[in-house]
Amino acid sequence: MSEQETRPVMTGGCQCGAVRYALMSEPTHASICHCRMCQKAFGNYFAPLTGVPNRDIVWTKGTLGTFRSSEAVERGFCRDCGTPLTFRYVEQDRICVSIGSLDEPGRVQPEIQYGIESRLPAFDTLHLLEGERTEDSATPADLAKMKSRQHPDHD
Repeated sequence: MSEQETRPVMTGGCQCGAVRYALMSEPTHASICHCRMCQKAFGNYFAPLTGVPNRDIVWTKGTLGTFRSSEAVERGFCRDCGTPLTFRYVEQDRICVSIGSLDEPGRVQPEIQYGIESRLPAFDTLHLLEGERTEDSATPADLAKMKSRQHPDHD
């Protein structure tokens, strides 16, 4: 194989950097899932996911923790910091990664929503909320305390 064929298309990992991965093909079928299991797994309104064939994910650092949330689904996470990293139907040749765990999550745009029967009412109006930047309401001393300890978005 040439170097270009073995170069990752995208990389990602957990918040603390203990678990890192590389996607060897362009992820497809980006979605957000509102089902109650995804809400619980992500501790959020929904789970944003995109995936590749199983053969196209390479674990470059650490070991993925897993939880079998149903007979059909296995979810992967970092055992050290708890970051949700993967979603996988155990009988399919595809693994999804959490879009937020990608080093460049802005490269992926969700195309569809699943589990809309569990979509929380507030989801429909979130974009209407006023917003402010962290710097607008934090003192310089507070900002210094907020200095990120998370792994940078690259290896």
